Amino acid sequence: FPRPHNPLSVMYRRVLLGAAAAVAAVDAFAPTAGFFGKPALASRATAVKGFAAPKARGVSGVLSLQAKNAAATLPATVKPGVVTGAALRDLLNYAKEKGFAIPGVNIVGTNSINACMEAAAKYGGPVMVTFSKGGGQFIAGKSCDNTNDKASIAGCIAGALHVRAVAKLYGVPVVLHTDHCQKAWLPWIDGLMEANEEYFKQHGEPLFSSHMLDLSEESLEENIGICKKYLERFAKCNVLLEFELGVTGGEEDGVDNSDVDSSRLYTQPEEVWYSYQELSKVPNGMFSCAASFGNVHGVYAPGNVDLQPVILHNSQKYISEKLGGKDPLPMWFVFHGGSGSSVEDIRYAIEAGVVKMNIDTDTQWAFWDGIRGYEAKYHDYLQGQIGSPDGATKPNKKYYDPRMSLRAAEEAMASRLAKAAEDLNCIKVL
Repeated sequence: FPRPHNPLSVMYRRVLLGAAAAVAAVDAFAPTAGFFGKPALASRATAVKGFAAPKARGVSGVLSLQAKNAAATLPATVKPGVVTGAALRDLLNYAKEKGFAIPGVNIVGTNSINACMEAAAKYGGPVMVTFSKGGGQFIAGKSCDNTNDKASIAGCIAGALHVRAVAKLYGVPVVLHTDHCQKAWLPWIDGLMEANEEYFKQHGEPLFSSHMLDLSEESLEENIGICKKYLERFAKCNVLLEFELGVTGGEEDGVDNSDVDSSRLYTQPEEVWYSYQELSKVPNGMFSCAASFGNVHGVYAPGNVDLQPVILHNSQKYISEKLGGKDPLPMWFVFHGGSGSSVEDIRYAIEAGVVKMNIDTDTQWAFWDGIRGYEAKYHDYLQGQIGSPDGATKPNKKYYDPRMSLRAAEEAMASRLAKAAEDLNCIKVL
């Protein structure tokens, strides 16, 4: 996959160089809506070949938060600020060892970015700030020309530089990640990789920690073949690859799988093993797997989604046996479509080596709910610039200042994320 000449390269270098002084100044002071109706789903009996589900499972299978907190010994490589390369590897292994998963949160601007880091500081754990292609375009400005994804690329870069400039102020490790990238969107990742490579030359690490390639619409061989080519490029500047097997149902930010065949919602162990084998051939390569086990983007009424986390357990067992059985959890798994999932399913998936769970729908609602609540509380002060319950000539500026309602949104989103972190056992793990 040769890199075509990108006329925007000079612009990205200027963006990076222009922000380098601000980032360096911070670095000097310290050592990333679903579909309507009920989805068609495969039966539990046919979801996985060759393995039977355990008879029972429960939250009790995971170490208690109290015991885990007492044993928390964060790897020395993992420090406040953006985590990449070897430090990211150590963080993910630490999560797998301690039995917690990192919240991976989709953001759309500095307000939602800051809410992520504020929440992480409160719950005492890492967070993954996640940029989508559409989210990057929104950060750059919806009125901007997005020909050749230039607004999506520039917006993601701007957001990443914002995180790098302030993350250490929150005192937490932050993973900078990008979300679903299907085959037609690969030029977006190419542009971000140019930014990574430029940043690597200047700072010895990439701008972003990781990128996701979602080539699940292609054949398994083409999916992993393209992922392998990209991983070869990623590995040269210590970027982790997240890849998808099977399909996450529903719709999210331009990726619509609402009509997908239900059989594709369930990944088979042989597919995971094939992917592991091929990607392990890349020197210095780091990768995580978004294996489908009935996941659906969005939130649905109970009974509408049939999650089968046993697929992850069976896949780990299959790979472990192929490798000689020394490591019972050889793969880093990630959990897509986490919003609305039961604590039981979340904890059982973590036991299978899930180290990150994606959250978007729930935090979108929380952000809006914060604004809605603010408007309801101060409704009578928000009907005009002058005139309120305090008097006909009283100004209302302090109530309609955008920072007031946006701060309420940040607080509501941070509170919801703290609850998610509790479900993920990601409390006081630093």
